[in-house]
Amino acid sequence: MGTKRKTTVKQAKVVKHLTPAAYGDLVGGIAGVLEAARRTSARAVNAAMTATYWEIGRRIVEFEQGGAARAEYGAVLVERLSADLVARFGRGFSVRNVWQMKAFYSAWPILQTVSAESGVAPIAARFPLPWSAYVRLLALENEHARAFYETEALRAGWSVRQLDRQIQSQFYERTALSRNKAAMLAKGARPQAADAVSPEDEVKDPYVLEFLGLRDEYSETDLEAALIQHLEAFLLELGGDFCFVGRQRRLRIGDEWFRVDLVFYHRRLHCLVLIDLKLGRFTHADAGQMHTYLGYAAEHWTHPGENPPVGLILCARKDEALARYALGNLPNKVLAAEYRTVLPDEKLIAADLQKTRQMLERRGITERGRSTKTRRRSK
Repeated sequence: MGTKRKTTVKQAKVVKHLTPAAYGDLVGGIAGVLEAARRTSARAVNAAMTATYWEIGRRIVEFEQGGAARAEYGAVLVERLSADLVARFGRGFSVRNVWQMKAFYSAWPILQTVSAESGVAPIAARFPLPWSAYVRLLALENEHARAFYETEALRAGWSVRQLDRQIQSQFYERTALSRNKAAMLAKGARPQAADAVSPEDEVKDPYVLEFLGLRDEYSETDLEAALIQHLEAFLLELGGDFCFVGRQRRLRIGDEWFRVDLVFYHRRLHCLVLIDLKLGRFTHADAGQMHTYLGYAAEHWTHPGENPPVGLILCARKDEALARYALGNLPNKVLAAEYRTVLPDEKLIAADLQKTRQMLERRGITERGRSTKTRRRSK
């Protein structure tokens, strides 16, 4: 009893001298050290990952050049590589990702002077931006715009979200048209609240998790796959008009490969229905991409006697969902009106999409909670 009383007295003295301000400074200091360490770790992983993917792209391109340089050969090679790498290293090497690695090497030819024997470190020094940023830059066809955004991201220290926002708002085009370019650049350098990326977000970047061979219980890739699977079942349950054709249907436009999330055939309308799912907000670029898909499908996938295909763009943000049909490719208003009458209501699809996303998020949180409890019990 005496020992317990002495311990209690000592604790009381410590608590008495431990002011809220002093303790707050202690916690804040430790939190700052941890956040800085997390950011440093994420940046180190990103640098190694970017250099590694560039090196993978170099090896693929040089292998192609040493053999048959035909486009058909390249497509088969990438698909085979993807299957073998996924089997050995996990889902970070999908066909799309391997294509991006190859395109990354081709888009930065100045770095091709780096020796293969020099290792990853010298290559990493040439890529100060995270891999997610280079993925966004690769999506730009205009080389001048790509160089502009890369330069500004480095100069102004843009986060990936800020880079994405500037690209979507056509900052390059607006700056080129502006008479006061210095003012535009200064304004563009100022971040917004939504641009901030927390250390946790940096560490849990799906690209980082895939590269390290880790698995996030609730990654965007898993969410997208689950939503597509549910959407497929949802449309088939609406009636006998929808017939499933394929998922992740691949198409090639120019030198780029694309994938349509879902393809159905509608028996009453006698046409294909192309469905594209986005986890972000709806943009004009999404509409333009869908119309490109529809043009390709009309030329290559539509049989004689069938009506032109129709597109359905789905955007499943956390706070709202949106569904929008792309009917601009139809030859006349009468056919467009018929499509509107027969196809499911956009609001119905959007509401189901939103409800499903919320259910999947809750399920993901529950699974993480269960796994945490299991780990605690095992200890």
